[in-house]
Amino acid sequence: SEDIAKNTRSLEEVELFDRLPAQVLVQRAGLALLAGDLGATIAHATGALELLEPDDHLRRGSATALLALAHWAAGDLATAARLYDDAVRALVAADHLADMLGCSLALADIQIAQGKLSDATRTFEAGLRWTTEHPGLRGAADMHVGLSEVLVERNDLDAAARHLATSTELGEAAGLPQHPYRWRVTMARLCRARGDLNTALDLLDEAAPLYDTDFSPPVRPVAALRARVQLARGELDAAADWADARGLSAADHLDYVHEFEHITLARVLIARHAAEHDARSLDDALTLLSRLLVAAENGGRIGSTIEILVLQATAHHAHGDAPAALADALRRAEPEGHVRLFLHAGPAVTELLRKVASSEHATPHTKRVLAAADPTGADPMGIAAPSPVRPPLVDELSSRERDVLRLLRSDLSGPDIARELIVSLNTVRTHTKNIYMKLGVNNRREAVRRAAELGI
Repeated sequence: SEDIAKNTRSLEEVELFDRLPAQVLVQRAGLALLAGDLGATIAHATGALELLEPDDHLRRGSATALLALAHWAAGDLATAARLYDDAVRALVAADHLADMLGCSLALADIQIAQGKLSDATRTFEAGLRWTTEHPGLRGAADMHVGLSEVLVERNDLDAAARHLATSTELGEAAGLPQHPYRWRVTMARLCRARGDLNTALDLLDEAAPLYDTDFSPPVRPVAALRARVQLARGELDAAADWADARGLSAADHLDYVHEFEHITLARVLIARHAAEHDARSLDDALTLLSRLLVAAENGGRIGSTIEILVLQATAHHAHGDAPAALADALRRAEPEGHVRLFLHAGPAVTELLRKVASSEHATPHTKRVLAAADPTGADPMGIAAPSPVRPPLVDELSSRERDVLRLLRSDLSGPDIARELIVSLNTVRTHTKNIYMKLGVNNRREAVRRAAELGI
């Protein structure tokens, strides 16, 4: 029996030694990715896949995921999505479900960028099924946040709020490392969609120090999202300061990782023209948007393409041109139900939507977007659009009560919240009672859910 045990150990050692070159290449691919060397990442990961046996699912999943990350960062989303799909299957076969959910989250992010909201929904729902079948598996909270993001874009705000509330009830322990910042960013999007710009900005301020994309490329930095909310609040100087601090200009070399920032810069330039009648700002915006459109279309990034076309329409509108770009954006948006991309481009969009919707060729989706942009107005057929129902608070929460409410969403205890706010525990209890009374609830969990429903 001792000889059999020695032979078994020997065979295992030989197998591990045989797999060592591939494992080294996987490690080198990861280090190259962290260093920003995408070419080396692809070379090392591809080399590892060539050496690995078909049944070495864990290492194949790891190498494939690294290869996907490199293509994602390079802006090749179609290849990245295909590779992530392969990585998910390999990690399931290896029974590494936590890593599989991390890859699923990345895959859904890519699908959203591709404009494939339905595919992203299916990816998030598949992730939820895994967490249901394996209690204790982290990632359920992230899948709910992801579904909420899709629903916000489709302007189904009540359903989005319910998913965020469920995510909160599950707690951060049910989330992957990116969950703390992603929850706050998505809640900020919901608050902005409901017109609560102050809370949106507060949430983004909370998200900023938590911003950690892990290995994923930082394609939607919180600071750029914050600049967009500042523009919506009319704080042009603050948004322009962000662009200056980032060293952004309309003449920059364009790459996918900074695409979101450059689109935000275009928004700043359009806002500057509106406020200061600066012709050069508008010309710079149009030049930048034209270049961004080519890059986004070549990369198959439909989400960015729609947003760019909407901004082009508003910029051309300032010149008195016809809204051809907006009609194109609406045509591309209809299959997947994009709505919010149209509503964050400024007040000029509503006027442009009316023009497009009044055409005999206007689609039902155009009218849906117009109704969302102008819920108190009438549609082109003369039928008043219904106003969204949002249950009001009896009394608005004070600034300090909002601070306490935000911490109630965390896992902090009452004494921890008191220390965080530098107040006494009795003060926290008083604020908490006031919050419960104003929200019409009886406990912390109900308060968090009710706040999510109200977008506060």
